[in-house]
Amino acid sequence: MQKRRLGRTGIEVSVLGYGCGAIGGLMVKGTAAEQDRAIGRAIDHGITYFDTASAYGDGVSETNLGRALKALGAQVTVATKVRIRGAQRADIAGTIARSVDESLKRLQRDSVDILHLHEPITREGRDPDFRADAILGEAVPTLRRLREQGKFRFFGITGLGDASEILRVLEEGGFATAQMPYNILNPSGVAPLPAGSAMPDLGGVIARAAAGDVGVMAIRILAGGALSGSEARSPLGVPKVAPIASAASYADDVAAARRLLPLVEAGHAADLVELALRYAVMPPQIATAIVGTSSIAELDHAVAAIARGPLPAEAMAMIAAIQAG
Repeated sequence: MQKRRLGRTGIEVSVLGYGCGAIGGLMVKGTAAEQDRAIGRAIDHGITYFDTASAYGDGVSETNLGRALKALGAQVTVATKVRIRGAQRADIAGTIARSVDESLKRLQRDSVDILHLHEPITREGRDPDFRADAILGEAVPTLRRLREQGKFRFFGITGLGDASEILRVLEEGGFATAQMPYNILNPSGVAPLPAGSAMPDLGGVIARAAAGDVGVMAIRILAGGALSGSEARSPLGVPKVAPIASAASYADDVAAARRLLPLVEAGHAADLVELALRYAVMPPQIATAIVGTSSIAELDHAVAAIARGPLPAEAMAMIAAIQAG
């Protein structure tokens, strides 16, 4: 599998990363045997980046990923996240430190490669969001101290919120990586939205972060599953998905996805999922695109999709025409 440089970290990561969250659900609700096989299969496929968080199943994902990786003895890149909510906001430093120690215990590791702050950053900073000042003034000193202690190699953010605040935090805080939404429904982290689009404008934040040598990881590349073109949910995944950086509802995202079916009919992809995955890894500004799965079959399908390479110019022209209305 193709590898790309993860910004200034210098780490080479697979262009497809494996997400261990609740939307796909396998690493939260699957059986231990299925989880172990999935992680082994991902590594066999050449996937080198594994993404989890303390919030995924209240630590269950970290526990399961840690067990699987330890059994395999695999040398891969592992990232987890810390979330600060409610009363924890009164003790940001302490919350981060405790969360990191608990995550490392669950992962059965002395350190991880990357720790992400798992909170939106906005101008208003209303809970659960944070203002840039709070991140820079309270979180960053703690992150630097924990990095010096060897708890992780690099720290980053989940780049949700207002583009100007996200970019300020990236520029002033020493954050090496950022996870940001990017998919075929809303590419505005990299390129302008089509005229008349109802999607939220992300203001080129991915392109601007990458220009500063931040390692960008694309998230929501399947719009939480909507880019399958179906509202059906796997029993392992969360039953309801709130849109992030897309339409007003999951159903609206599904409808937007289905408008892309002519590309499948024209033979540019076997299905909408393949179309979306190939699209997501095309920008050079994106180091890795993270996909979560509910089964090994879905993982195999994702890897096969990426192996087909970039979409041709004819397909990209069709996408532009459909989205322009």
